[in-house]
Amino acid sequence: MLAECIRPDHGFTADSRAIRMLIDILASYNRDEQRLFLQFVTGSPRLPTGGFKSLNPPLTVVRKSLESSLDPDEYLPSVMTCVNYLKLPDYSSADVMRAKLRLAASEGQHSFHLS
Repeated sequence: MLAECIRPDHGFTADSRAIRMLIDILASYNRDEQRLFLQFVTGSPRLPTGGFKSLNPPLTVVRKSLESSLDPDEYLPSVMTCVNYLKLPDYSSADVMRAKLRLAASEGQHSFHLS
């Protein structure tokens, strides 16, 4: 069900290893981890009525562009909250992705505030 709610684009497809790892990670999150992730990606700690599939625009996950000589495992994911857009490096493993998402969500959630 979660897979139907994520729109892979720009370097990722529904069959990409990174998208499958992301879905597995999100499915394993507890309530607090879900809130942190949502706050990071959308700017809100809660989903709209109807859940992920009701996000407008939908959650779009794209491959974060890096120079070929750079190690994706050294970079954090980034977001564009106004359009629910997650720029995700193509990490080497689910453990690396989980750690980088956790760090980005916990440290990055207060980086931008509307007044």
